[in-house]
Amino acid sequence: MSFLLANDGVDGKAGSAFMVKNGRNIELFGIKKFESDAEILTSEFPVVGSLVNQTKVKGIKYSGKMTVYYGTPEFIEILQEYRRTGRFPEISLQVTNRDKGTTVGEQVVAIYGVTLTKIPIAMLDDSSDYLQEEIPFNFTDFEPLASFVAPSQLGGN
Repeated sequence: MSFLLANDGVDGKAGSAFMVKNGRNIELFGIKKFESDAEILTSEFPVVGSLVNQTKVKGIKYSGKMTVYYGTPEFIEILQEYRRTGRFPEISLQVTNRDKGTTVGEQVVAIYGVTLTKIPIAMLDDSSDYLQEEIPFNFTDFEPLASFVAPSQLGGN
């Protein structure tokens, strides 16, 4: 049985993230964590004469969340723009995993039609050395711009 060698484990800190707001590239230099997911939406399909409820896929819901150090002005500006104009800005995100110590290369994913669903306005915390904000979002589409490749070598037999 083959297994992944430790040298090809992708370092979670090796990468970057950008937000594109109204056509302007903004590096998310204070990002701590980023996660985006596809939730497969299903419905049960019971049939008379069967003890098994089958499952049918009926759609996909995209969502995610990012944790950034507090003090990134772009997020409250998005809220202010919507409050002033009634128009939520067009937002895309681009996330790159780039660990130069691996043989799997890099992965770059673009995430389109982003709607931030919670934006912190002000924070204080007497137990925190560094304030962080978690920003959940939904999105409508994604595209892999570059994908990982198979490792050049595996361990095992």
